[in-house]
Amino acid sequence: MARSNALRQPSAAPQDVSNPLGARLAIREGSHTGPTAGMAPGCVQGNLVILPKYDAADFLRFAVANPKPCPIIAVSEPGDPHLAAIGSDLDIRTDVPRYVVWKDGRKTEEPADITPHWRDDLVTFVIGCSYSFEQALIEDGIEIRHITEGCAVPMYRTSIPTTPAGPFHGPLVVSMRPMTPANAIRAVQITGRLPGVHGAPVHLGRPDLIGIADLAKPDYGDAVSIRDDEIPVFWACGVTPQSVIATSRPRFCITHYPGSMIVTDLSNARLSVS
Repeated sequence: MARSNALRQPSAAPQDVSNPLGARLAIREGSHTGPTAGMAPGCVQGNLVILPKYDAADFLRFAVANPKPCPIIAVSEPGDPHLAAIGSDLDIRTDVPRYVVWKDGRKTEEPADITPHWRDDLVTFVIGCSYSFEQALIEDGIEIRHITEGCAVPMYRTSIPTTPAGPFHGPLVVSMRPMTPANAIRAVQITGRLPGVHGAPVHLGRPDLIGIADLAKPDYGDAVSIRDDEIPVFWACGVTPQSVIATSRPRFCITHYPGSMIVTDLSNARLSVS
């Protein structure tokens, strides 16, 4: 599997990554190449699934049937990489730090630019991301460990099945954040008001009950420290489509690399329900 950053040329002047356009330009120009957690605080970040038109209707049905891991933020017209409704000067081909190209359910490349792979029949799905609800947790004084430790959130495949649609099926993926029990209760209350970015946790405590053998060995992202007074708190994760792609094996697909999202102009506050 190849990984290439050849099309990225770092900019001489650093961009202001505290705003969404600056974050996208920093990514496009190659001055930011890592996880997007903490970029453009207050703005929605999205997971990506890009499929040929012949698979798009089935995937949309899959997302509707599985709203916790796959809350749809935007869907493009076939062949349109710009999605102006979610970001000015947004180009889905260049504005994610790292992508994954899939063929027949296998990862073949992890490029920093998918322009060479772009086709007129490709449909982009932008799916809500837990980075959005993390801002609400931080504002309430709850520590987000992977941000503190400067790494990607740990993510795990579980034994929980998704609801199949057409050819798409596979296990739920969850993201994990360690918290004290008191903070976990508060996190349930806060994230429950944000169904557009995964909503409330799907599980607390005992990882073995959902098929996770070892928290120190995430399937995606990085392991984080867990203190003696903390429990793991698990949310449905937008990386779920990647486990589904590996299981369902569509002929062609492009996703984001876990932890590397598209930063949109949308406000997290717009996704909150009272």
